[in-house]
Amino acid sequence: MTQKPEWLRKKVFYTPTNQNIRNLLKSHDINTVCEEARCPNLSECYDHKTATFLIMGDICTRSCLYCSVESTSPSGIKESPLALPDPDEPDRIAQVVRNMGLDYVVITSVDRDDLSDGGADHFAKTLKAIHSIDPNIKIEVLTPDFKGDWDAITQVLLEKPDVFNHNVETVERVNPIVRKQGSYRLSLSILEGLKKTDPNRITKTGIMLGLGERDHELRQAFKDLRDVACDILTMGQYLQPTRRNYPVQSYIPEDQFNAYKEEALSLGIPVVHSSPFVRSSYKAFESYHQVMKLRN
Repeated sequence: MTQKPEWLRKKVFYTPTNQNIRNLLKSHDINTVCEEARCPNLSECYDHKTATFLIMGDICTRSCLYCSVESTSPSGIKESPLALPDPDEPDRIAQVVRNMGLDYVVITSVDRDDLSDGGADHFAKTLKAIHSIDPNIKIEVLTPDFKGDWDAITQVLLEKPDVFNHNVETVERVNPIVRKQGSYRLSLSILEGLKKTDPNRITKTGIMLGLGERDHELRQAFKDLRDVACDILTMGQYLQPTRRNYPVQSYIPEDQFNAYKEEALSLGIPVVHSSPFVRSSYKAFESYHQVMKLRN
C-alpha cells in the first residue's frame, strides 16, 4: 500500500487536562480503548474529558486482523487461562466517571469467549455501578457479539443502556478475511433483535473504510442497516495500527466520505458520521442527541 497521505497525519498534542486524565485512569488501573486501539483522536478526546472505558482486561480471545489489542487463542487460554473480570473494576470506573464529571459514558470490552456469558454480567455490573452514582448519566455500550447469546445480551439490556452499539466492522465479503471469528450476518441479526425487543431502543454500528470494500458492497451494507432500523452509523478510515495487522487497501478522500454519508442518509439511516478520523465512540454524545432531536 502507498504511504499514508499527509492529510491523514493527525497532530498529537498534550495539555494539562490531557495529562490529568491519563494520570487519573492510571491511578485507578482503568483501561481505555483509546490507548489499546491506538486511536488517532486520543489527545482530542482526553482534552475534552471523554474516554471509552475498556473492561474485562486488555487481552482479547479473538484475533481480528485490523485490531492492535493483544489477543490469545483457544490453545493459549488452555495453557494460560485469562484472569476473571476484576470484581472491583465497575466501582473503580464509576469513581473515575465521578471524578471526570462525565454526563455521557461509553463502555466497551475485549471479547471474552472464555467466559460462559461472554462477560455480559460484568457489563451489567459496570452500568449498575455508574448509575448508582448518578442515574442521569447516559451510557453507551459497545459490545462484542456474545456469540449471539440473547440471554447474555438481555443481561446488559436489563441495566438500560441509552445506546447499544455493536459494530458490523466491514462489508459482508471482507468480513471473513479480516474478522474470521465474527460474522456480518450475526452482527446484523443482533442489531435487528435489539429493535424487535424494543423499537424505541437506540442502536448504533460502525464500518471501517479502506479494507478493500467496493462501492456497491457498501451500498448494500447501508441497505442492510436500514432494514434492521439502525439509528446511528459511524464510518472512518482504517489505519493499520502495527506492521502485523492487515494492510490498508485504500485511503478514502474526505469528499468520498461525504458522498457515502449522503448516500447512507438518503437510504434511510437517521444519523451518519463519516470522516477519515471518525471512530465508533467519537462524539458519541453528539450522535445520541441527534437521534433524540429527530425523534422529538
